[in-house]
Amino acid sequence: MLRKVLGAVLVSVLCVGFSLAEELRGVISKIDGNKITFSERKSKDEKGPEQTLTVADKVKVVKAKFNKETKKLEAGEELEGGLKNEMFSKIGEKGLFATVVTDDDKKITEIRVFARPSKDK
Repeated sequence: MLRKVLGAVLVSVLCVGFSLAEELRGVISKIDGNKITFSERKSKDEKGPEQTLTVADKVKVVKAKFNKETKKLEAGEELEGGLKNEMFSKIGEKGLFATVVTDDDKKITEIRVFARPSKDK
């Protein structure tokens, strides 16, 4: 009986933890130390207001890859150097398209960067 109750409590805690975490899709416009300026995309042509979010100590920075079956961006391989990668130091006018995963404290725990193909080819 006690095992069933403890199992139910554990499942409830995990469900609440996952529901508090949030995935935001949008554009990173600036990185300043452990602060990221980010605007969430509301639709294809509409951006939300800019917000500044704090990065967690052990943030995971990965390249995003598009899954054709689920039609979603998923985590790929890790970027060398994390937030110190060259990709973040050379953010252009249009910004850097990314999915940001936050925890319940609104700290960024994962950044999935979607690199646009270059037009130099």
